[in-house]
Amino acid sequence: MYLKTLEIFQINDDNHNKKRQLFYALFFTIFTILALGIDSVTFIKNYFDGRNITNVLAIIYFSLFYIVSDSALKKLMILMVFLSYLGEIIFCTILGMYNYRTDVIPLYVPFGHAIVYASGYVFAHTDWAIRKEKNIRSFFIAFYILLFILVGIFLNDQFTLIFGVFFFVLLRRKKWQNLYFFIALCVIFIELVGTYFQCWKWVPYTFNLIPTVNPPMGAIFFYAGGDVLLVKIVKIIDKIKKN
Repeated sequence: MYLKTLEIFQINDDNHNKKRQLFYALFFTIFTILALGIDSVTFIKNYFDGRNITNVLAIIYFSLFYIVSDSALKKLMILMVFLSYLGEIIFCTILGMYNYRTDVIPLYVPFGHAIVYASGYVFAHTDWAIRKEKNIRSFFIAFYILLFILVGIFLNDQFTLIFGVFFFVLLRRKKWQNLYFFIALCVIFIELVGTYFQCWKWVPYTFNLIPTVNPPMGAIFFYAGGDVLLVKIVKIIDKIKKN
């Protein structure tokens, strides 16, 4: 009887945490607009430099999301913070594919990447997404193909045409997991908001060669690649711990 009672409490607690995770994943859209709006050029012109506020908000939101997450997602979120900062150094500082409104990479960025990943992760693991897995996959494939082609042709975004192909090659190797499609959707949203508020800007020619719009939809390839690397790192760490 005692064990059954504990199991019931455990189930109720898990369900409660899932609802809170879904809340933070859904509220991610509003939070993104608020946080990046405070770091925007417009906010600076009318009020003051709000970057430190955005930094604090991102860390708080990350912490709240982290608290309600399961152990697997917690590991992914923590590692994503460090991995994404490394990615920023490579793609922003070294390769110069995009620039922030200041020379310094904002503190909120690596935490923001973790929030984006966690949001896509939660969406992909909802009961609805699992039940409708095949239908959602078909929709996403058609959606991203159409998106890449449209921006590539009408906006001359050759960057997206090239790396959009790489995105699908990567997804094929990962057996078309909807997880990466959901994360990519969150990435597109945050890229559109961030560039709209001029928090960062992609250069017109990537590597001084490939025509690129601001933001390029093909950027999701680099996020997806980072996500794949993240999962591999977690598996390696878990394997080391077992041995």
